[in-house]
Amino acid sequence: MTDILLDDVPVSKGIRGRSLWEDARRRLMRNPAAVVSLYVVAILVLIAAFGPMLWVHKIDDIFRDSVGIGPTTANWHLLGTDTEGRDMVARLIFGLRISLLVGLAATVVALTIGVTWGAVAGFFGGIVDDVMMRIVDVLYAIPFVFFVIVLMTVVNTPDPVVKLMWIFAAIGAVEWLTMARIVRGQTISLRRKEFVEAARASGAKPMEIVFRHIVPNVLGPVVVFATLNIPVIILAESFLSFIGLGVQEPLTSLGRLISDGSRQMIQAPWMLFAPAVTMLVTLLALNFLGDGLRDALDPKER
Repeated sequence: MTDILLDDVPVSKGIRGRSLWEDARRRLMRNPAAVVSLYVVAILVLIAAFGPMLWVHKIDDIFRDSVGIGPTTANWHLLGTDTEGRDMVARLIFGLRISLLVGLAATVVALTIGVTWGAVAGFFGGIVDDVMMRIVDVLYAIPFVFFVIVLMTVVNTPDPVVKLMWIFAAIGAVEWLTMARIVRGQTISLRRKEFVEAARASGAKPMEIVFRHIVPNVLGPVVVFATLNIPVIILAESFLSFIGLGVQEPLTSLGRLISDGSRQMIQAPWMLFAPAVTMLVTLLALNFLGDGLRDALDPKER
């Protein structure tokens, strides 16, 4: 019988596992619409972040000799000028920045409130859950637009930057309700899991369990909600700007530009066309990306 040395036996390499987030990333990359939307969103973010600094004209530059002209290569007015003589490309880039900033900031406000509220209510249950969710039900009964309009009317400040901050708070303060319900449902399904019982047995405090063990395990639905909520918030801000309660001059947003362009759609259609197309592309890209993330993070696909 031939002796086999242990050194001669091939050692099989360990199989490297993949995390659930890695599986989700692979599924997302197999979705063409989501991948294209991801690149489009990345390009829009880069344009909004660096475009105002790189473009040849500033948002407040006024060209008295080029008032209300159509798109032309002369003096780099590629999208024309508005009725005040301001370059439309500069205003469009800055408006995209404000709209994305409103969507992101208000979503952060909504997630901060909604995740905390829903996780605490779902984890403690009982009378705490009943009281907290009845408050959510009462707030749901208040019309969203009515609440924001009243708040923006009461807080009437001449400072456009301060008013922009209040827009973040006003929209975010009503968009957290759905997130609270989503997180509450996820928390109820997780609070009896083994890792939560192990944390409780190790002496962890209730709030420590909530934020260190529960919240990280509900990030999937939170990410999907955040992506799908940003276009909703952008539309809400656009509506407020359209009726004159949103972003104020000298700042601007896509909604404000569409509002200004709608009043000049016969004499200067380029003032309406450019921001409307930008708004359409932004919303479609964010919605397709949100749908792709929802499919990628779907537990049934794992």
